[in-house]
Amino acid sequence: QVQLVESGGGLVQTGGSLRLSCAASINIDNINTMGWYRQAPGKQRELVAVITNTGRTTYVDSVKGRFTISRDSARNMVYLQMNSLKPEDTSVYYCSARRAKEGYSWGQGTQVTVSS
Repeated sequence: QVQLVESGGGLVQTGGSLRLSCAASINIDNINTMGWYRQAPGKQRELVAVITNTGRTTYVDSVKGRFTISRDSARNMVYLQMNSLKPEDTSVYYCSARRAKEGYSWGQGTQVTVSS
């Protein structure tokens, strides 16, 4: 299992910004895909954004143009820059790592709350 530690969540007003960080315990070049998911109370966990070890990115439609996922191999970090935040972005955000043989690993989650 890959150990993942998220940070950067908090309370922000509508239209504000936050940057989430995820520190991985191994070289992220050896991880096929890293991503951010979120889960609001009473809802299923949903994919927000993913980035492959070649730098290809995918976003859920609701965050396109507002969120940016990036990676720093030298620091084994993945980031999620969130701009123009909306109340519906309020969730617990989880960092994920997927490797072909080992499957998924998850962080403990960080709370993001957007006030209206």
